[in-house]
Amino acid sequence: MAIRIKICGITRVEDAWAAVEAGADALGFMIYGPSKRFIRANDVPAVVRDLPPFVSRVGVFVNESTETILACRERCQFDTIQLHGEESPEFCQTIPGPVIKAFRLQSRSGLEALSRYPASAWLLDSYSPAARGGTGECFNWNWIREAGSLGCPIIVAGGLTPDNVAQCIETTRPFGIDVSSGVEASPGRKDASRMTDFILAAREAANALNPTISSRSRGSGER
Repeated sequence: MAIRIKICGITRVEDAWAAVEAGADALGFMIYGPSKRFIRANDVPAVVRDLPPFVSRVGVFVNESTETILACRERCQFDTIQLHGEESPEFCQTIPGPVIKAFRLQSRSGLEALSRYPASAWLLDSYSPAARGGTGECFNWNWIREAGSLGCPIIVAGGLTPDNVAQCIETTRPFGIDVSSGVEASPGRKDASRMTDFILAAREAANALNPTISSRSRGSGER
């Protein structure tokens, strides 16, 4: 299986490039003032301007207006919008283009709402009353198998680190994984070596679930 890896909470140019060099597929930018990883929309263009074209830029919003989101998307060159608040299914439909809808799960019953939301992918995150994402807390990964049967790509977040990401992938077999605090030196400041270790562990775990891809990679000299 292939795996898509997003490093979220990018606030600095050097962290963006370190994530890209480590092999990240996507970078997330928190356009949400209360977040410890907040970045102003006006500061994002300087961070993303020279990034490679195949690295996706994801703008993360919480209960914002459609007008604000679309204006930020244009200004910041976002490829995808992530909605991480209490947005309704109807609101999701007001955002043209790729949309990731995030759900903070407190219990298995939280899965019941997923099928009502039109989205390019659903992101399942841990619930915390103190913060929206970046809490360092895991939820029950066994719930994800059930969510995966609903037909929408699943992205797993919440408490992932270089030490547990392989277990997460083996348990859930998701479309993608999202990490923030697990690869940081401090909130909003990424650790290059932890990002490298995280992505290497994730790729190895994904390849181990698909021996055909692994053998082709070894035969072609890919790393």
